Amino acid sequence: MEPKQFQLNDIVVMKKEHPCGKNEWQIIRMGADIRIKCMNCGRSVLMPRSEFERKLKKVVLSQGK
Repeated sequence: MEPKQFQLNDIVVMKKEHPCGKNEWQIIRMGADIRIKCMNCGRSVLMPRSEFERKLKKVVLSQGK
C-alpha cells in the first residue's frame, strides 16, 4: 500500500471527527510532530507523525506544486 502524501497547508480528513462535529483539518506545522487546525472551530492539535499517519483518512485539498 502506498503511503499517503501530504504537505504543509493541505486540508485532510481524519478517521475520527472533532467534538465540534467536523473532521476536516489543515496541516499548519510539519516535522517530527504535526500540528493540525480544525476547519470549523480553529482548535489546533499536535501529534507525533506516526500517530497522524495512522489516523489520516484522506487528503481533500492539496496545496502541492
